[in-house]
Amino acid sequence: MYKKGSTSLSGPLLLPPKWLGMYSEFITKNAGAVSQIESALRSLTYIIPGRYRESEIASESLHSGIQLVSLYHDSLLAKAMARIPGPQKQHPSPHNRYTKFWTDRSPTYKRIALLLQMIQYTELLWEMAAKRKGETVRWRVIVMLEVVKAFCRLLLMRLTNSRPLLSPPLPQREVDPSTLEDSSTSSNGMDTPPTEEAAEAENWTMPRTGLSMPSLPDSSDISSYLLSKVLTADDIKPPKALLHRVSGKGEIAEILYILRPVVYALALQHFNGDRKSWRPWLIGLSIEYGARQLAKKDFQERLAGGLRGLTGLERQELKKRGWALGWWMMRGAFYENITKAWIRSVTNKLRNKPLLDIVGQVIEDYEFLWDQYYFPTATL
Repeated sequence: MYKKGSTSLSGPLLLPPKWLGMYSEFITKNAGAVSQIESALRSLTYIIPGRYRESEIASESLHSGIQLVSLYHDSLLAKAMARIPGPQKQHPSPHNRYTKFWTDRSPTYKRIALLLQMIQYTELLWEMAAKRKGETVRWRVIVMLEVVKAFCRLLLMRLTNSRPLLSPPLPQREVDPSTLEDSSTSSNGMDTPPTEEAAEAENWTMPRTGLSMPSLPDSSDISSYLLSKVLTADDIKPPKALLHRVSGKGEIAEILYILRPVVYALALQHFNGDRKSWRPWLIGLSIEYGARQLAKKDFQERLAGGLRGLTGLERQELKKRGWALGWWMMRGAFYENITKAWIRSVTNKLRNKPLLDIVGQVIEDYEFLWDQYYFPTATL
């Protein structure tokens, strides 16, 4: 999928280096507009998931294509941000600090994380294509994709010295378009030199010592300015210290969490995709909930202060996994026997009511995906 020794997405585009350079420059100079276009197209694909059911593969192909192109743009913008002088750079989030540390340190980590992200962006498309070959082929593809994803996650866990996994495993886009575009313009020599008055406004020189003082922020923006300068305990930690290594029960919990989708998919396949059977649902939920409780118990026993000793990034990931448990209401037997009837009663109440009818139609479109496919409710 990419050139040997390369971890970018330029290979799949199969474009000459000159064209790729021009494209990269265009994206960098127009980062704000590109982000808005991506967001608009992504929103469009979100509101028409099941509206054109006969061309569902075409609509899902569009959605997957937008996600993959956005992933390529992320790599271009990250490289451009790396060239910006230190004082102008944005302070990265803990998630980005941690994932960037591992992607910079280990090309293998970056390749595997990239492969994992690409599979997640295209997995529903693979399922749709396999469904046309029959249910047997469809479940084989589902299980195969879950096995590949689990294997990738186990490798990432190994590469990070037995640290819990973050979702997503790659840095997310955190780009200030104005800063990036201004930097791009400046690097091309197209900016105009600052006037003497502008220079004085930016820095004030003390008469006696000759030292320069930075300009003060606008009076209406003092609070946000001060908050941006505050350093937390996590800000001064080395990136790899943002997640504690796991061992013993903690390592078992993380492995169970990674393998849960594989076990759940195999259980559904064993029962011939019978979503009304409670056994696959109970097996999958028990493994995920048990892994969560085991991980929390390990933190309480091993860390000073118990759960209060978690870093901000660990609390954020634990909270994200807790919210992900709610998706079990949209899976298998719980959805077929309970949630589906409740959703249909809500959409029936919204029908023929101004504005609310539109919301009901969107819910019905998603209901088609929840009814027919496995991956729309997958969280890993």
